[in-house]
Amino acid sequence: MHSALEIVASVDRLKSLPAVYHRIRAELESPEGSLNEVARLVTHDGVITGRILQVVNSPLYGFSGQIDSVMRAVQLLGMQQVHDLVLATAVSEAFDGVHAERMNMRMFWRLSVLRGLAARVIARHCSLLDAERMFVIGLLADMGHLVMYLTVPELAERAQNEADATEQPLHTIERRLIGADYAEVGCALLDSWQLPLGFASAVGGQHTPCTAGAHNFEAAILSLANRVADADRRGLSSEDAATRVDSAIWTHLDLAPNLMGEIREEAELNLAAVTALFFSRH
Repeated sequence: MHSALEIVASVDRLKSLPAVYHRIRAELESPEGSLNEVARLVTHDGVITGRILQVVNSPLYGFSGQIDSVMRAVQLLGMQQVHDLVLATAVSEAFDGVHAERMNMRMFWRLSVLRGLAARVIARHCSLLDAERMFVIGLLADMGHLVMYLTVPELAERAQNEADATEQPLHTIERRLIGADYAEVGCALLDSWQLPLGFASAVGGQHTPCTAGAHNFEAAILSLANRVADADRRGLSSEDAATRVDSAIWTHLDLAPNLMGEIREEAELNLAAVTALFFSRH
């Protein structure tokens, strides 16, 4: 049996996040942090500069007119959203070219983006103030699975096959077969990257939001977003997907099950375009 920490520690192919991400985060958390300094830091990395300008001009944000300067992008997005976009870019770069045995990488990244978009849509329906951040948290929510397929691929595949055959919750099967589930592994990974506490807590609590402490609401959003991604993978109708959501999640988010179709439709609207932005090589 393996613990989440052991699984993460055994992956030598995981790259550290780039220094520019940590500098931007430090600037964001500093009382003297400034938009000018964030823009300067972004422009020092050509890959991140290009990605930020691509994203800010994409359907993901829908700004009118062409935005052709990092300073203008930072002014429009704000420091928090720039931090989150740099994080998303850093993750896509860190895992560029990684191919896990027994895993369909194209499907993995597609569903990760769909989960992120669904989480953002749900957060907006819930009037969450930092709804945009949920896109990145949703994008990272299944990273534990990638780590597991890199370290214990046979067991990870066996757990998925058993879950599909029996319709038992995947995370409970993973705990029985492996010793940890993908949410726990993902939480350990985000901790190892020293991301803001809310990211790891929400990802770790996505199956049991009550364990996510102050971030239980974000964890509940991830729980619902998971059902959107799962419905896409299995080819389920939105009505069927809604019945698979724990009633406590609908209550916690103060949303009605009949919203599932609308949430899914909104999330799928820009799925192809956003996936191409972050994971064009997969």
